[in-house]
Amino acid sequence: MTTTTAHDTKAAAASGARVTRRQNSEHGFTASKTLTENLQKVLIDLLELQIQGKQAHWNVVGRNFRDTHRILDEIIDDARTFSDAVAERMRALHGIPDGRSDTVAATTTLPAYPNGEIDTSDTVDLVTVRLEATVATIREVHDEVDDEDPTSADILHGVIERLEQFAWMVSAENRTPAAGK
Repeated sequence: MTTTTAHDTKAAAASGARVTRRQNSEHGFTASKTLTENLQKVLIDLLELQIQGKQAHWNVVGRNFRDTHRILDEIIDDARTFSDAVAERMRALHGIPDGRSDTVAATTTLPAYPNGEIDTSDTVDLVTVRLEATVATIREVHDEVDDEDPTSADILHGVIERLEQFAWMVSAENRTPAAGK
């Protein structure tokens, strides 16, 4: 168990967070700085994925609009659910998730999403890149997370599985069948 020091309290206050009396008295497993930072990276990309998913959802146009629009809603809903699960796991381990918009904008690994109407075919490619980038972040931190906290790693496994499934399903929209062997 770790205890909160005056330095920790000052550092939390400097970042806008406050350590509560209740938090100081909680016991149990406490995430290391590395575990908290790794989960924060995942949280950031999941939050950005849902924001960019909404941007794509609102501005997609063209052939197969309805199906593209609908799968974007599924991606957004799952990204929201996953980000909440990661943030709540961080809190359960005495970490402080930071989902503020300026933090997300400054630290996401996802490329910026273009403004304006985007053709469905281009949307498919853009969203696939963002799904794969989010998965890459999760895979990058996975082993360190698993070494310290297999329970948190289990959450990441479910996220990877679903986002990779979405990447396959979305990208298939622009694929042509492979030539017969």
